[in-house]
Amino acid sequence: MNDERRKKLATATRDLDNAKSVIEEVKGEEEESYENMPEGMQGGDKGEKAQAAIDALDEAINACDSALEYISTATE
Repeated sequence: MNDERRKKLATATRDLDNAKSVIEEVKGEEEESYENMPEGMQGGDKGEKAQAAIDALDEAINACDSALEYISTATE
């Protein structure tokens, strides 16, 4: 791989790292919101939606990690 393509991938890596940080921050806020709900709300529609969002954000974080690993492998 040439230097120009490596630089593009370095930029993509920084962007993915930034996106991952934002996703982690939002996930933490959503978890805190969920934990502060009364138990009755946690088991209700609002709580289920919050939990689904937390699960989806966790998957997004995992996807970022996978993409970063693939980019790292490609640039070795």
